[in-house]
Amino acid sequence: MNTLSAGLALHVPSEVSFAGTVTSQPHFFFGSNTHAMHEAFDVRSDDGHSVEIVDNVKLAPRVPVSVGDHIDVRGELVPDASHGPLVHWTHHDPSNEHQDGYIDFAGRRYA
Repeated sequence: MNTLSAGLALHVPSEVSFAGTVTSQPHFFFGSNTHAMHEAFDVRSDDGHSVEIVDNVKLAPRVPVSVGDHIDVRGELVPDASHGPLVHWTHHDPSNEHQDGYIDFAGRRYA
């Protein structure tokens, strides 16, 4: 498991765990690959990196975050996504083929 900084330095997808502050309101979209609703929002990690969080809300409950909220995240970092780095797989994997992730917020784990 890498920190966000270490994961970004690798330039390849990797498992990361980090804390940060939400910097944008969540928006929702239908995933073209997964055919499921997703929640996405931006976070600035505690070590200063900006990253988009993309969470499949078919597999995990929506995380009711707002700008300024602090969260802890575990998931897969894609450092060179088309719009900049993103972290996905922030939920359990029902197929047990991928490491489970989560978002911790306000004393609750969303996984």
